[in-house]
Amino acid sequence: MTDPDLRVLIVDDQEMVRDALRAVIGRRAGFSVVGDAADGAQAVALACSLRPDVVVMDVRMPGMTGVEATRRILADWPHPEPPPRVLVLTTFDLDEYVHAALRAGACGFLLKNSPPDQLAHAIRVVADGESMLAPSVTHRLISAFTALPAGLVPGAPRPRTGRSRATDLVGTLTERELPVLVLVARGRSNLQIAEALGLTEANVKSRVNRILTRLGLDNRVQAALLAHEAGLLPAAAPPEDPHRP
Repeated sequence: MTDPDLRVLIVDDQEMVRDALRAVIGRRAGFSVVGDAADGAQAVALACSLRPDVVVMDVRMPGMTGVEATRRILADWPHPEPPPRVLVLTTFDLDEYVHAALRAGACGFLLKNSPPDQLAHAIRVVADGESMLAPSVTHRLISAFTALPAGLVPGAPRPRTGRSRATDLVGTLTERELPVLVLVARGRSNLQIAEALGLTEANVKSRVNRILTRLGLDNRVQAALLAHEAGLLPAAAPPEDPHRP
């Protein structure tokens, strides 16, 4: 018996973009585009009625933005099964939209000019319950967050009080958890971390979940920011790109 297709809802205010995404996603084996929406309000309504596995969400739209649509879909989900995972597509011309989407509960970020294979991979990753962070996106987020004055970091679970606080938090991790955090901060997926550390993917997923719980974090982006702030990554080095040959 084959696995059912992943059900995808596409949200973008530009018809040409929706058509292109439908063509790219729908023609791949294992994917089914169940609908598309032109704005956030339509996205919320269709998500509730169609119950997709993944919503591919634009952030900047007239009326209700993708950020607000993400928040409403996840916070007001009326069904007994878990809500869909939200993969944000962004052009990164306004970083604060991405920060806000993070706080709203989005679990994946990808640039609109990403190759089709990377988009398909991202949809599968978030559908499996992981966070998809394109390395370039992670680097931009780190740069944006660390450029803010102390105490103004959006989405942080605690007030930012400097490197000592981040170091104290990281110090609560075990010797087995610390290298996992470093690789998460470098934009590695659970599979890539498993291959690097000689672990199973299930074991890595469990460790990532424990790390987020222990540090009081919501997602892998916040973990990457904390690792950077604690000095676990060279300040001038961007996260490694797993797609680079």
